[in-house]
Amino acid sequence: MTRPHCLPGTRSLSSILALLLSGSLQFLLLGLYKLEVVRAVQTSKFQILIPQSLSKPGKGYDHRDALFGIPPYGGSIQQQVFYADTDLCDANNINAKGGYPQRSDGSAWQTPFILLVDRGGCSFVVKVRNAQRAGAAGVLIADDLCLCDRPDCKPETDEVCETREPLMADDGSGADVSIPSFLLFREDADQIKQALMNNQHVRAQMSFKVPAPGARVEYQLWTAPSDFVSRSLEQTFGLAAAALGDRASFQPHPYIYDGISAGCQTETGEDECFNLCLNDGRYCTIDPDDDMQSGSSGADVVREALRRLCIWQTYGTDGIGQKWWDYVTAFIDGCQAEGAEEVEGEPVQLNFNDPECVSFAMVVAQVDENVINDCMEKSGELGETSNVTNTLLEQEIKDQKAAGVVLIPSLVVNGAIVHGSLSFSTVLKAVCSGFSPGSEPAVCLKCADCNNELDCVEFGSCRSGPTGLIDSVVSGDVPLEIFVGVLFGFAALFGCVLCIQSRRQQRMMRDQVRGIVADYMPVSSQNTRTGDTSLALAQDEDDGDDHGNNGYDNGGATTNSSFSIT
Repeated sequence: MTRPHCLPGTRSLSSILALLLSGSLQFLLLGLYKLEVVRAVQTSKFQILIPQSLSKPGKGYDHRDALFGIPPYGGSIQQQVFYADTDLCDANNINAKGGYPQRSDGSAWQTPFILLVDRGGCSFVVKVRNAQRAGAAGVLIADDLCLCDRPDCKPETDEVCETREPLMADDGSGADVSIPSFLLFREDADQIKQALMNNQHVRAQMSFKVPAPGARVEYQLWTAPSDFVSRSLEQTFGLAAAALGDRASFQPHPYIYDGISAGCQTETGEDECFNLCLNDGRYCTIDPDDDMQSGSSGADVVREALRRLCIWQTYGTDGIGQKWWDYVTAFIDGCQAEGAEEVEGEPVQLNFNDPECVSFAMVVAQVDENVINDCMEKSGELGETSNVTNTLLEQEIKDQKAAGVVLIPSLVVNGAIVHGSLSFSTVLKAVCSGFSPGSEPAVCLKCADCNNELDCVEFGSCRSGPTGLIDSVVSGDVPLEIFVGVLFGFAALFGCVLCIQSRRQQRMMRDQVRGIVADYMPVSSQNTRTGDTSLALAQDEDDGDDHGNNGYDNGGATTNSSFSIT
């Protein structure tokens, strides 16, 4: 894995400003960071089950997880593999009846399935999204280049090899992708493709599990105060942290960049990265609003990162840190930049240089501002021209290198980096899968497999979906007698409705018959004979006279209210 640094010293300040002011900050960071290779614990496994000749006992196939999608942590996907004969870049040009293995009956890919598709032509997200729409449960991207340092990498004469492990990153539009995907190295993918093109049936398994050493889980969230992707998680996961209690230990890590390694500090100690850094270029982060002339600066975000570290040190010793969650939530909700408007799909800019807003968030979270300010001062002086070290920020930089964090936000569970979209659901499943079998806390047993995990954690039971009430009864949240009473109540209600509807339909049918008779049969106004043999329609009780004779006199003769045929 690789870790990006801040801004390299080989770039002049003028060129940096030009890129920043042109709105290209993201590309600057991605294109100019120095990369350092770090290995991380694998949280997924890919294995071929059928045919056995392609199986790799033990760790399975080497692969790279996508940084988007929702992996089913604690579970696996075992399905037949199909090889698409298109690049899946055009959603309107996907031939589900084509590809390999070929089907003699011309049938489409039978869902669910795992789809193998070649790399190239468009982004990873586009390919996986189109495969998801076609019914795939998982996707395998076959790399078109091999890794140079692998012994089996033998590129053709006109080809090149990859000098670095590829990163299956999100292109910024992967929020709607909900299936997992892997990138396979060319040497491995070629063998699987060959078997499929020979019309062999291939069945594979994609499994997801974090290390589960015992009955207690440790998990860390790496993110920057300015990162908008993790905001939803920061605003909601405090509920889960409280529900997990002492069975899990949480640790937040505000991500900052080592300005010295990135070249933001010259040999004479001067800051080369303008207002992205503090302490003469030692501690840096990106400008939150891509505007270095106004608004919040990277230096403001670094200061907020230190503040959150101190809040955690003060109130997070229990591994839950409820006041940390409360402060971050209050800051996100209340510290929006002046004039910021919420636009669907766009992040709301936050104001990181408003002391009054910070104070208000601390009051809401019941955080002692004096204690936090004292912590910040004791950790080391922090300022634009203070060329001194800060103990807390220095430790964060060391922890970054040890954890091998590449991108933010990142979640680490029991030492393993969790991949995919960091939604409430994904994080809860990942944390719960870190417990050894049989040691899972109640919140994991109740909510990890619920349709709405957040609702389950908030209300204490899985209430969503058609089985929600039954699940609550089984778990003991709803007493059996209440469940039976509710069941009988619904049965009685439906019975009454059915009875009323039945009587109503019968009355409507009688009215229709009377209407037909009135239209097609002559009406006799002189029918006074007794013992008449004409056809008569007996009326119901509601059509009787005031004396209850129902249209007949006591002698059996019809009265003038009857209908007859003459």
